[in-house]
Parts: sequence; structure tokens; C-alpha cells
Amino acid sequence: MMTILGKSLPRRTLIKGLGASLALPLLDAMVPVGLRGLSAPERVHRFQTFYVPNGMAMDYWSPVGIGADFELTPILEPLAPFKDQMLVLSGIRANWNQIHAGASGSFLTGIPQGGRTETEIVADVSMDQVLAREFGRITQVASLELAMDAPANAGACSSNLSCVYTHTLSWRGPTQPLPTEYNPRAVFERLFGDAGSTERGARENRLRQQKSILDSVLDKLGQLSREIGAQDQIKVEQYTEAIRDVERRIERAEAQIDIELPNFEQPEGAPADFEDHLDLMLDLQLLALQTDLTRVITFMIGKEQSPRPYPQIGVPDAHHPLSHHNDQPELVERMSRINRYHAELFARYLTKLRATPDGDGNLLDNMTILYGSGISNSTRHSGRNLPLLVMGGGAGTLRGGRHLEYSDDPGMANLLVTLMDKLGVPVESHGASTGALPLDTLPGL
Repeated sequence: MMTILGKSLPRRTLIKGLGASLALPLLDAMVPVGLRGLSAPERVHRFQTFYVPNGMAMDYWSPVGIGADFELTPILEPLAPFKDQMLVLSGIRANWNQIHAGASGSFLTGIPQGGRTETEIVADVSMDQVLAREFGRITQVASLELAMDAPANAGACSSNLSCVYTHTLSWRGPTQPLPTEYNPRAVFERLFGDAGSTERGARENRLRQQKSILDSVLDKLGQLSREIGAQDQIKVEQYTEAIRDVERRIERAEAQIDIELPNFEQPEGAPADFEDHLDLMLDLQLLALQTDLTRVITFMIGKEQSPRPYPQIGVPDAHHPLSHHNDQPELVERMSRINRYHAELFARYLTKLRATPDGDGNLLDNMTILYGSGISNSTRHSGRNLPLLVMGGGAGTLRGGRHLEYSDDPGMANLLVTLMDKLGVPVESHGASTGALPLDTLPGL
């Protein structure tokens, strides 16, 4: 078996087949020959938002203790294995405190005011899209905007304001909200291609040909495997099997929808079971990051005002009505179970990121993940003291294992300015920012 010794593969190697384009993870063969074994590969810094809706049961969230000496609370306990790469941020306020619309509408834009009517749709460019403009020069996909709920681009949802605000975090410009995608099939085909279109007819035509996306590039993958070393072969095999697994699961979900739920209104590819759907969406994000197809992802595990119940954890109540608990202890405790469940699901994703090699570390080492909600106490729709985490190693720019508490009431936009600087895309201001927010040191720490 021949091993490439005298040359290196381009970092952006794509294996092309019929209507498909398969990016590869970082392989040893992509490191310049003279540097193999001598220096670590260049670190690639990625950004992701993991948004949770409807606020938080703050008594079950807020840690006791400042700096490195803090205790994990019931909601944060599932994240204990990642405490060393966790920053808990307290005392930050939303810039636009307008019930649910302002919560998600200003989370990444930092705007102090949005539209005032159902038809007035205005915000500003969001942080992820500032990064996408820069990173999109390098990656195949500038950014992914994903969610667990179907998007709504019309109608009124919150305080008679447009549903756009509650259904997306991402804005390309002041009047250009970006719709989220919740169909795993559509995400899969955006990443890896198909017959040239994501229209249903094109998908059905490809399925009639009995040819999966991987099948279309199989011969070329086999040729590549004969030209790379043994360790690279293992990486390619593991990666392609992960893609094959995702593709099988999507097809199984489509078959179940077609056969068992003929009147189900969701598009093909979105499983009826919440956890099956979530696992597919998170695995697709993992693949996109692993192959450097994109470095920017926004993900909403639920839209603002989400009514999703969680009977699987003993909470059959609709989430949004439950969030209006009027501070009744038994209802707050029930709300906290949903918040903790979201943290458990997030921890599963972090486990996969940490288990995925990337350079001389893993994906989590080279990511900055902003986790949290644009509302704190949900029964009062409070925008004060938002529940926020910054997770990951930030490609060496973040120092975790600490709880930082800000006493000067800084706005969320200040945090966004700081994160962009750490991601190598510095800006003078963003939204209603008044400066940067210190993450490395605070007085008294």
C-alpha cells in the first residue's frame, strides 16, 4: 500500500462524485511534509451558539462562589465533566428587553430596539454573520442557522411583533433576518450535496437511483485510501462511517414519517421523536465542524415562546406557559427540570466534540460556544442577569473553570465584542456596546 511521503494533501481537499462534494477532516497527509512530527498544525477557531428559550429557573442556575471557587448548581451539574472549559457569566443584561422578541432578537445583534409592529422588521447584523463574512472566505459554507422548530417569517408572535424575532438569532443586515433550518435532510444535502437541488423531486430522483451521497464518491475514497498512511486511513473510515450513519438515520426517519405518520406536517427528514431529531441535528453540526465546512453555527434548541412539553422527564406541561410560574416554588422546580434537561443534552454534544480529534487536541479545545438564554427570570420576562456560559478552549484564548460576576450592569453587546476579538475578528463596536467585557480578569479575582 502506497503512502504519500513526498507531498501533502491540500487542507481543503474535496472528494467529488455525482452531485456530491465530500470534505475531509484534518489528516496527517495535509501537514506539509517538512513539518510532520515537528510542529502542531495551525489551530482553527470555531464559534457556535446554543440557545435555550423561555428563560431560566435562576435559583437552580446561579452558582455560589466567585472565580475558580464556585459550586455547580442543579441545572449546571450535567456539565461537571467540562468545568475546566466553562465560564459562568453573571450580571450581564439584555440590550433589548422586549419580552420574548427582544430575548432572541438582541442575543447576537446587541440591538437596543427592534421593530415596533408586526410588519416592521428591523435589527442589525448579528455577531455570527460578522464572523461568517470573514470565515466564509475560507470555508465552503459561511454559516449554518439551525433550530428544532420550523421557521416562521410572517405573523405576530410576541407583543404583536414579527415572529421573525422569536424564530432566529441571525441577521445578515438590519432588515435581513436569516431563517433557520430544522430539516436534517436539507442540512445534510447543503453540506454534502445531492442531485444539484434540495427540491423534493430531485431527492426522490436520487433515491430512485438507489445511490447515496457516499456511494457517489466511494470509488474516489477508495483511491485516496491507497495513497495515505494507516492512521489517516482509520480517520477517513471513521469519518465516512459517521456520515453513513447520519444518512441511514435520516432515511429511516423519512420512511417512518411516510409510513407511520402520513398526516404529519413536518417536511421529510425531521423525526417525530424530539431526541432523535436533536441527535441528528447535533451530529450534522459535528460533521460540519470536523471537516471545516463551516466555522460558524447558530442553533436554537427551542424558539422563544416554545410550547414543547417534556413528558420524557416527567414534565408534561407546555414549556412557555410553565415559564410563567409566578415564582411558585413547585412550578419553578418543574421549570428547572427542563433547564437541566437542556444542559444534559448539551453535555452529550460536548462529549462528542471532546472525543473528536482536531489538530493536536480536540474540537472542543478549538471552539468558543455561547450557551444561554436572552431571558433570566421568565415569569417577569427579566433581561437582567442573563444565564450565560462560554464553553470550550477557544483555540487557546479562553481560560475556563471560573464564575465571573459583573457588578456594573454591562450589556450583552459588550460580551459579543469581546468574543469577536478572541475569534480574531475585532470590531470597534457592535449593536449597543459601550466597550469590551473582561473575561480574563475581574477586580478581586
